[in-house]
Amino acid sequence: MRITGLKTIVFAAGLALAGVGGTVHAQEAPQPQGGTANAQMQAQAGNDTVTAAAALPDPTLNPDGSQKITASAGIGHPTDGVFGLQEQVTDTGIEAHNFHNHILMPIITAISVFVLILLLIVVVRFRRSANPEPSRTSHNTFIEVVWTVVPVLILVFIAVPSIRLLAHQYKPAPDNAVTLKAIGSQWYWSYEYPDNGDIQFTSNMLKEKDQVAAGQRARTDGDGPRLLAVDNRVVLPVGRPIRLITTATDVIHSWAMPAFWIKLDAIPGRLNEKTFTINKPGLYFGQCSELCGARHAFMPIVVEAVPEAEFAQWVRAKGGTMPSDENAPSTATPAQPGADTIDDTATPAGESGIVTPDVNVIDASANAAVTTQPATGN
Repeated sequence: MRITGLKTIVFAAGLALAGVGGTVHAQEAPQPQGGTANAQMQAQAGNDTVTAAAALPDPTLNPDGSQKITASAGIGHPTDGVFGLQEQVTDTGIEAHNFHNHILMPIITAISVFVLILLLIVVVRFRRSANPEPSRTSHNTFIEVVWTVVPVLILVFIAVPSIRLLAHQYKPAPDNAVTLKAIGSQWYWSYEYPDNGDIQFTSNMLKEKDQVAAGQRARTDGDGPRLLAVDNRVVLPVGRPIRLITTATDVIHSWAMPAFWIKLDAIPGRLNEKTFTINKPGLYFGQCSELCGARHAFMPIVVEAVPEAEFAQWVRAKGGTMPSDENAPSTATPAQPGADTIDDTATPAGESGIVTPDVNVIDASANAAVTTQPATGN
């Protein structure tokens, strides 16, 4: 009975120790669980933020995903049966269009008509039957002065507006310009918005319905004309300067938009820059204008110009930021570590500014110690 009682006591003590150990483990276990819960809560919060950003509606799309803005008749794209330049929607384009129509074309027409009249006079008046004895005149001072001075005056008349137009085309972008980086590749365009949260996307030409597999996106009339429609359009604000930067990854391409009076080469390893301002909302089409390979004709460019408020909404819908946003990255130069602290080298206030030499500082003007160590020794 005593042995049985002793066994009972030992067994009870073991159960008690086991209960304490279980209690200890039960108290320690929630710590990693709590950490996991916090991580899950943080991840959920991050997912909620991403979901909220992704949930922002794209102002350029309808609820069914189709494009809101469609091509306008005769604006922003080639039109059948029309001669002349496209309607210009930038200040530089309007200036160049007027220069072409009101200065160059009249001068070219007048010179062509004048030369044609001279040729007709020569053919009729100085033919062999009407002039059997040709004139032996070799010099005429008046005519020589005229055909020297008049061309010079014509060239000066053309040079003044031409140089002014060149200066406007290469005017540097202001500080408030929106930066668009266009990267040419065989055979598509990639775009970046480095000032707006580094938005990046690729733009490819949309094929016709009979050229794609079932379920894939094909071109519709709302996307744009054949061979000019793309899956991802470039969106830019109206009335805001645009800084266009071009480069390429393989061969030379050229970003050309006729309605903007823009044609800027995209060269591998080099950045080219131009500035323009769009004055009218709408949809504008362009193409690569540098022979870049077999599918050179299938590199269209589509720009959708929208008001500034709509552009800001589009940027946020793409996960980007505007400079006016609170969480937008600052462009100010970051302060150096310790810039706001005073160290031992600072000049004491009210003193002459002479700092006591440190014994650990080596005097560069002193003679070097003599050593027998080889020059290549380590």
